[in-house]
Amino acid sequence: MDVKLHDISSALEPELKFVVITALYKGKWVCVRHRERSTWEFPGGHIEMGETPLEAAKRELFEETGATEFQIEEVCDYSVTSTRETNYGRLFFSRVSVIGELPESEIEDVKVFDGLPENMTYEAIQPVLFHKVNSIRVLADREK
Repeated sequence: MDVKLHDISSALEPELKFVVITALYKGKWVCVRHRERSTWEFPGGHIEMGETPLEAAKRELFEETGATEFQIEEVCDYSVTSTRETNYGRLFFSRVSVIGELPESEIEDVKVFDGLPENMTYEAIQPVLFHKVNSIRVLADREK
């Protein structure tokens, strides 16, 4: 599996199928656990028909974490190539200030971590996305 990061491109937007949101809450990284898995992942999911990537990211962040107040920004596009196909997504970063009750969904649990949890669902993909966001965040914090 090959994961590549790309600059955000409106030309690539029709190909985008997924959004992933790396989110900080009280200085810790937010991860979720799907009802059918024992592993952790960042909030995210499919972009629905007629939805922009930003709208999908806001919806998925709320549906999967209960976040009701947050800032969110686009980071980059990414591609994942397996033996048969390439899929595209957009990566977001969010600073969450309020997490409410978890809506009824496929998510079983929400937990915060100091860094990446050891037991990631998409262990070939999500660490690449995390390191991209974390490197940008560290640089931004240094500039303050």
